[in-house]
Amino acid sequence: MKILHTRTLRGPNYWSIRRSKLIVVRLDLENLADSPSDTLPGFYDGLVQVLPSLEEHYCSPGCRGGFLSRVQEGTMMGHIVEHVALELQVLAGMTVGFGRTRETSTPGIYQVVVEYKHEAAGRYATRAAVRLCQSIVETGTYPVDELQTDLADLKELRTEAALGATTEALVGEAETRGIPWMELENCDLFQLGYGKYQKRVQAALTSSSNVLGVELACDKERTKSILESMGAPVPAGQLVYHFDELEKTIERLGGYPIVIKPLDGNHGRGITTDIGSWEEAEEAYDRAKEISRGVIVEHFYAGRDHRILVVNHQVVAVAERVPAHVIGNGHDTIAELVEQENQDERRGNGHDNVLTQIKLDVSTDEMLNRQGFTLDTVLEPEQVAYLRATANLSTGGTAIDRTDEIYPETVWLAERVSRIIDLDIAGIDVITTDITKPLCEADGVIVEVNAAPGLRMHLAPSQGVARNVAAPILQMLFPPDTPTHVPVVAVTGTNGKTTTTRLIAHIARQVYDAVGFTTTDGIYIGDHLIEKGDTTGPQSARMILQDPTVEMAVLESARGGILRSGLAFRHCDVGVVLNVAADHLGLGDIDTIDQMARVKGVIAEAVHADGYAILNADDERVAAMADRVIGKVAYFSMDSQNPLVRDHVQDGGIAAVYDDGHIVILQHEWVHRIEHVERVPLTLGGRAPFMIANALAASLATFVQGIKVEQIRAALRSFEASAQQTPGRMNLFNLGHFHALVDYAHNPAGYEAVGGFVKNWSGPTIGVVGGPGDRRDQDLIGLGQLAATFFDHIIVKEDDDGRGRPAGNAAGLIVQGIAQANDSSASHVVQLDETAAIECALEHAPEDSLVVIFPEQVNRAIELIQARNPIVDAPEADAAALLVEDPSTLEPMAVGGQ
Repeated sequence: MKILHTRTLRGPNYWSIRRSKLIVVRLDLENLADSPSDTLPGFYDGLVQVLPSLEEHYCSPGCRGGFLSRVQEGTMMGHIVEHVALELQVLAGMTVGFGRTRETSTPGIYQVVVEYKHEAAGRYATRAAVRLCQSIVETGTYPVDELQTDLADLKELRTEAALGATTEALVGEAETRGIPWMELENCDLFQLGYGKYQKRVQAALTSSSNVLGVELACDKERTKSILESMGAPVPAGQLVYHFDELEKTIERLGGYPIVIKPLDGNHGRGITTDIGSWEEAEEAYDRAKEISRGVIVEHFYAGRDHRILVVNHQVVAVAERVPAHVIGNGHDTIAELVEQENQDERRGNGHDNVLTQIKLDVSTDEMLNRQGFTLDTVLEPEQVAYLRATANLSTGGTAIDRTDEIYPETVWLAERVSRIIDLDIAGIDVITTDITKPLCEADGVIVEVNAAPGLRMHLAPSQGVARNVAAPILQMLFPPDTPTHVPVVAVTGTNGKTTTTRLIAHIARQVYDAVGFTTTDGIYIGDHLIEKGDTTGPQSARMILQDPTVEMAVLESARGGILRSGLAFRHCDVGVVLNVAADHLGLGDIDTIDQMARVKGVIAEAVHADGYAILNADDERVAAMADRVIGKVAYFSMDSQNPLVRDHVQDGGIAAVYDDGHIVILQHEWVHRIEHVERVPLTLGGRAPFMIANALAASLATFVQGIKVEQIRAALRSFEASAQQTPGRMNLFNLGHFHALVDYAHNPAGYEAVGGFVKNWSGPTIGVVGGPGDRRDQDLIGLGQLAATFFDHIIVKEDDDGRGRPAGNAAGLIVQGIAQANDSSASHVVQLDETAAIECALEHAPEDSLVVIFPEQVNRAIELIQARNPIVDAPEADAAALLVEDPSTLEPMAVGGQ
């Protein structure tokens, strides 16, 4: 077996809308292509011996052991690789369960789809699954040490990729609330929400965190000083910078016991408590000095360590923190007890698990020495040995929830302290002998105030009630009834995507100042081109959604991006599907129009429950997508009597239709006449039917978003099929004695759409035609056949980039199609160079003719035309004067929805 290609999907995709994190492997079974599992001697027994836990895989039989029964009966190796890759991840602590395996149109080559929790682990698991299965085929087993290595590597990848308990809780709560989130690359930040409504978090630091408060909290001495000046109970202490100040400072504090800690340390690093001698003080000073230039010396308070979590100046949780320790059993040494404790599945490295592994080091030896123990000491039953002086979870400590026990006055004090330091999220450390009593009665003090406090001690305490402390943080960032994301409109289809995207953005700008949109021409925010090029994939969409100035996002979503990575967003407010036709077939294992419809349908299925899928009622494959839409559906049609539309409107739905020369929106019992197409420049006076369809879709998409009819009308009147507003989309130029039209059509449906306009031209017509080299032979032949039906003369050219085809091959196929066209008298010549072909057409164009150019490079074609100084036609009437609603354009619908 051999992996030919691996793709990582990170959003809603062709395989699943809900399961957005998928690895897609193109797997060549090679010599196993005709060998189902029941024909492979010893394979079933070997697989069960290596991975007995596969018994838990239900598979299609729907019962425990279902998958293994399929292996016994005979299934293909791609299917087995799928299940093994899933199981390896599960055994490494990553719960996944979704998979799919499908044979491609090439015999023996399969697409194997496997869910992942962490991307690197998912890719590793698929490679390991192929190795494992191949080994069992060849040897009957898979070495135990190799399996253990695979699982160890997967666990390490899981640890490296884990978000951490705090971040995991915040994004989990965001998902619960329906708030979209994304990780911002290379900056350790997470974004909650989209566009102008976004908030950012870095663990428990948020967009609302006051940088001055954070800086103050990081300076422990200044924090203590300001709290002391405000009457808060803090330890007596002093800051020292030189060793020769230490002894006098201890004397001023009244002697031992003391605490020595670094000025700007964190996570308990460099802190030594309960110091009772000068020798201990010297060692503690050196330890703190390694962390910070300044060292704090304080009186030691003998109470228990508590963390009070304050969010938005309200106490939300309290935990008692217990230093790392072991409890004796009468026969194991302390070292053995630590090893046993570290076997707890809740313990991991760093902050990724509920608890942290206990590490033995010099600090452990010192702490044990104080108690009269060593690592070889055997403790009596129930005898406790503390391994750390501090109670931080990061050094192996545990937590006990005390939220319901804290004394009310201490709650008030903690909330006041959070305001004094000015932190939106504060972790206030309190030492007290009894948290149920006032601090003044229990020898209690505030020892620290922490910015960005860890949440895991509250989320999953070792004892007591778990507190969902992520909820109040999200409540603070997004108070009730406040938006969490800007409107997101996604547009897809075989043809018309860019024009419709631009038109929707143009209409939306009647309402929003900053509309961000992506197209095949580039990424735009308002009038500004942010990035030039084909930007219809998820990375470009993420740029718009991450921009804090964007008020509405309109995202052209092409086939390629959906197949390569999935969508950049989990849900959209409006999903527009214009049409599905034969284009890009044979690429990405999409070989039929029905499969292509499934790709395009991802946009419709991604519409959230309160949103709208805008579907073309004239395209049966698009109309059928309504069955999978979880939101609402609105149709558009060039036929005002379309039965689907009539029934839909009668049932209370919304639709847009072309009726008696008008763009019309039907809503319940009302008819909104938007505009006559002759006054919509995009439609070229109503002579470009597919542009009318684009206008219908755009009008409907913005109408369901609440944009008013008069605003839609004004935008339609001011939007032209020009090189400025829609480059390469029906750009018509007046060159005096003839006209030239530039359109980026490159598939049969696109050619047919332009042909509808060409057939209405009264003079001679010349076509400069070609096709992308990565299309199938029959597609290129079809382009030639179509061109011959509506052009009088054809100049056949080729793209600069042959996409793997030798020069002249694509042109030859188009010529072959021209020759096969029925009832055609079109003449043709071949000029492979696109620039020369365009120049030839423009130079020899007859009087009153129309030269139609289907270019590879739109800008180059337009520049060649602009060099001939085209005549600028008179502008349309001032759109601003057309904002007044004409009462005659809104009328009751006749009975029966006519």
